[in-house]
Amino acid sequence: MDGHSLSASLQGFERLDMMEDATSGLKAIIAIDQTRLGPALGGCRMWMYASEEAAILDALRLARGMTYKSALAGIPYGGGKAVIIGNPATDKSSRLFRSLGRFIERLNGRYITGMDLGTTPLDMDEILHETRHVTDVTGSLGATGHFTAEMTAYGVYIAIRTSLKQKYGSEQLQQRTVAVQGLGKVGFALCRYLHQSGAQLIVADLDNRLVQLAATQFGAAPVAVDVIHKQPCDVFAPCALGGILNDLTIPELKCQIVAGAANNQLAEPRHDALLKQAAILYAPDYAINAGGIIVTAAELDGSSASYAQSQVERIGDTLASIYGKSAGTAPGTLPPAAAADAITRKLIGL
Repeated sequence: MDGHSLSASLQGFERLDMMEDATSGLKAIIAIDQTRLGPALGGCRMWMYASEEAAILDALRLARGMTYKSALAGIPYGGGKAVIIGNPATDKSSRLFRSLGRFIERLNGRYITGMDLGTTPLDMDEILHETRHVTDVTGSLGATGHFTAEMTAYGVYIAIRTSLKQKYGSEQLQQRTVAVQGLGKVGFALCRYLHQSGAQLIVADLDNRLVQLAATQFGAAPVAVDVIHKQPCDVFAPCALGGILNDLTIPELKCQIVAGAANNQLAEPRHDALLKQAAILYAPDYAINAGGIIVTAAELDGSSASYAQSQVERIGDTLASIYGKSAGTAPGTLPPAAAADAITRKLIGL
């Protein structure tokens, strides 16, 4: 990434720290977007990035998403993210996470980390040796069973029902078909909620074991990962990696609603408008996948699991407000993601 590109990407961000520690093998980035509403909150992701540039861009996008997610959910925190460049299956060590913990401690509470893709409560336990600015440690609310994933899925489930009501006038899932892309902890839990409400499921994942499990438990119809978005359905629920809504895939969609747990689903902001032009109702990802950050905020505040769930249930009202702002085709009417951004920027004071 050249200096000009990095400067453009950093616009509006408070800071970006790049760190290397030869002793532990740590190579990581911490991005802090905003701390206007409180300390930057966002998990630590470990991934085999193709390049340092890809890791930086991911950290920046995810940190910005955490700012918006927290503000829209009414949580008094800003947005941040840590990404470690490495293979979570082979490159982890106590020294690596302790080294990251020391870097986080030097930020003097401006950034609070937690679990994310590729990290676990045991990794957070190592960070805790060096700093108290960490969540999801062993025994905490966020590390109890799969509660964080369950609440993220629950929020998306509520959003799907809200979207059905907006589109069809009824939130009922009987006779509705949902195509779920990605069967990780969140995607699989979402399938369970949908199945229990009577939805017909179409599923895809790179792990065929999970696909077969969904077929057995939920009567889901399996399809290949490269065609899941093309399936005729009422709702397409992306629950894997971001960028799935782009110039190639949007014309291929055969759904009426897109509502899923994946972060950064729009490849570019303009794809929000393309979905609206195609008469596809889009539930902005950061508005509906906030269950995890709501659990983390509850943990930091010492609140209970039942309180966290009650806060997740507010996602439906938030989404309904966004749809109200983006309804219609009058000149100047914003598509849903742009409407959510406008609401969020006002909350942040930008």
